[in-house]
Order: sequence, then structure tokens, then C-alpha cells
Amino acid sequence: MRHIGRMTTVYDILIVGGGLNGPALALALAQGGAKVAVVDARAADSRGATGFDGRAYAIAAASQRLLAAIGVWPALANHAQPMLQIKTTDGVVGRGPAPFFTTFDHAELGAGPMGYMVEDRHVYAGFLAAMQGQDKLTLISGQSVVAQDVQAGRASVTLADGRVLTAKLIVGADGRASGVAQRAGITRWGWDYGQTALVTAVRHEKHHGGVAHQYFLPNGPLAILPLHGGHHSSIVWSEKTAIAAQIQALDDAGYLAALHPRFGDFLGDITLAGARFTYPLNLTVAKTFIAPRVALIGDAAHGVHPIAGQGLNLGLRDVAALAEVLTDAARLGLDIGAADVLARYQEWRRFDTTIMALGMDGVNKLFSNDNPILRGLRDLGMGAVAATPALRRAFMGKASGVAGEGSPKLLRGERV
Repeated sequence: MRHIGRMTTVYDILIVGGGLNGPALALALAQGGAKVAVVDARAADSRGATGFDGRAYAIAAASQRLLAAIGVWPALANHAQPMLQIKTTDGVVGRGPAPFFTTFDHAELGAGPMGYMVEDRHVYAGFLAAMQGQDKLTLISGQSVVAQDVQAGRASVTLADGRVLTAKLIVGADGRASGVAQRAGITRWGWDYGQTALVTAVRHEKHHGGVAHQYFLPNGPLAILPLHGGHHSSIVWSEKTAIAAQIQALDDAGYLAALHPRFGDFLGDITLAGARFTYPLNLTVAKTFIAPRVALIGDAAHGVHPIAGQGLNLGLRDVAALAEVLTDAARLGLDIGAADVLARYQEWRRFDTTIMALGMDGVNKLFSNDNPILRGLRDLGMGAVAATPALRRAFMGKASGVAGEGSPKLLRGERV
């Protein structure tokens, strides 16, 4: 990887956004022979926080294979907590869990853990280490894009410092408020959930055993996600926005007092162990993932509810599909920014994304209430899943992203 100094203007692909999906795509494309630049508005050292803050990602089994294929996983493996079981239950604060619950056990799939939890601080460091060895990959950090232009056969972006970079294709990996999408005239559909995610971490007395818990409460789901070492878990706690604001304003003792009746005592005594963050929750999907010489991936294409921890995994599915489409086109001597090439990417990803987004939306709406009729129906549904191995395996296969025939190579652990 080269950090840009003097003007270097011509690339095959420009990726705007340096979070996780952008670097993942850049690595896959560079390894496939493309000359790639990643433009990151944040300085590289601002992403390399070294202290524990509790934020973490759920990395599905297929995403882990992708990360191994592009050379990132070796730096993450020693920090990863395998998810061996996922337990889901319905309940109301103060009343305990419903009588029906579902346990998803990785042993039923027979293909290793369903996924892994890895702290945010380790994930970006792993990407940075992998990018260091790529001669065809240039990282431009601490620079924002202020303009983009598309002309016959090429696209260009202008950086805040005045540099102009050109390529055959611009990829927007710059989040839900994607500037790339806006400048390309791409609009979005979606809605606000009236919920806010409270994110922190706790230390607990008992070992978590690699078990993740999803506890559905009337105001929104509570996820308790196991972290490496056994005695820490990441918390993603969805609440109505007004209530979340009140809880976030409390001191640590008050915050813990609000969390405890929702968390319970199944892991013994708990204490706050990480920083406290809030994130507004909404559904936002780009009406198209492509425009002339533009493609969108990750949150720039789709921002979903965190109910199943699938945000990053959906983005990495985009990465796998787009990397394969572009690399195959380049090897055939085709114009990688041509409309028919980009259409193949959109056809591969749009249906899956829409189904997943609306599915998570439906689950959130079904469970985020205390309607007694809906409560009875959903508890019966959870009981039915618990009693039907084929249904459990189907849910686990979807959540883990188990890649079958016809899925992108990277999700099967193969390079493009």
C-alpha cells in the first residue's frame, strides 16, 4: 500500500469511504490485479484506537471466509470470539422471559461456529495491516471528496485539497449519508424506527460460553454478544428514542440500574466495562445501487436495523459480488465501468438486500410491542422453530451466510 504524496491521478477504481467495506473491496480488487485508491475522510490514526470501548462486530461464517481470502483474518483470529449458540426469547422488563425460546446451536450445521465477535479496534487494525503489503492499493486518508464528475469512459473526484483523481469507476462506501450517491442523483427509501441503539459493554462474573443472546422487549431488542476472553459482552440495546436519551444522560450507576432488570443475573454480577454510545435506528435503502460509472456498497447502499447484527455482513456480501463482477470483466477486457457490467452487480445483490432489510424490519415491528395477540403468535412461532430442526438449520444457514453454489467466490473462501 502506498500513502499518496505527489499527484497520482489515474486508477482503475476509486473507492470513497475508508471504514471497513471500502478497504475490503480495495484488497479484493488489488489482489485481482486492479489499481485502486481508497479515499478516507478520516485520518488513519483516528481509526486505530487502542483502548477497549466495547464496540464490536458480529462477523458471519461466510464473512470470515472472505476476510481470510483477502488476508485480513490472520490479524483478527486471536481476538475473535466464536459464537457457538444464539438464544432468542421474548419478554417484558420485570416479568422474565416468555415460556417459549429458541436456541440455535452451531453443532446442527456441522460447519464450525455460526460467526465470530471481534472488537472494532482490532478489525480496522487488521485491514490496515493487510493493506500495507499491496502495491496496487493507495490509501488517501484525511481527505474528503468535494465533487465528482462522470464523462465518457471515465469518472473523477476532486478532493478538499484540490487534487483530481480519475478512474473507470467510483465506488461509494461512504455510509448512509453517502456523498457519492447524492452527487450521482441516487435517492433513497426507508423510514425511522423511533428507536435508538444504546451500545456499551459489560464485565460479568460468569463465563459466557460463546453464547449470544437476543432478548425481545416491547421497546426494542436487547442483544448480549460474547467477546473474547469469556467475561465481557457487548451490549446493543434498542429503546424508544426518548427513553434512550434519558438513559444515556444517567451516570454509570443509573445506567447500570436501568440495564440490570433487562439483562438479568444469568451471568452473575455485571459492571459497565466500555464507553457508552448511541446510534439512531432507521431503514434506508438506495433506490438503485448503480449509476453511470458509480456503484454503491455497504451502508451507502442499505442501512438496516441491527436486530440480527447483519449490517457489516450485508456490506461484505456486496464486496464479494462487486469484486467478482469487476475482476471477471477486467480479465475479459471489458470496460469495468460500463452499464451492463454494473447491472450484473445490482442483479446479484439487490433482491437479497431488499429481502433481508424488510425481513429485519418485519421482525423488529413484530417483537417491539406488548400486544397480547402478537405476543401469543410470536411465542408460538418461536416454539415451532425450537421444535423443528429443519427450520432452525435454515435460519442458521441464512444468518451465518453459508455460501452455496452460485454465491460469490470470496464468501466461499476463494480469491477472485
